[in-house]
Amino acid sequence: QVQLLESGGGSVQAGGSLRLSCAASGYTHNIYSMGWYRQAPGKEREGVAVIDGDGSTSYADSVKGRFTISQDNAKVSLYLQMNSLKPEDTAMYYCAADTGSMKVIQALGVPPAYWGQGTQVTVSS
Repeated sequence: QVQLLESGGGSVQAGGSLRLSCAASGYTHNIYSMGWYRQAPGKEREGVAVIDGDGSTSYADSVKGRFTISQDNAKVSLYLQMNSLKPEDTAMYYCAADTGSMKVIQALGVPPAYWGQGTQVTVSS
């Protein structure tokens, strides 16, 4: 089993920045890819950014150029640097992990195998 714990959420004004962190524990050697998802009230959950085991990344169009996903060398910590935040970025942000390619399972519409509890990000105008 894999456990994921997010931190770093909070409230910020539009144009500000936040950095989310996710710490993985448990059977982390099974993890191939990790990513960030978000869900705003009344909206469906959406993928924000993912990073596969080969280091390749993928971003939602709405965050390209503003958000950056990264990992530590041990691949047990995941980060999301969020700059130029907008009110529409307000959501619960979830860390996710899978034993396969996150980009592939996103294309298939399949949810990742492992999820964190989420951290709230609120952007005020």
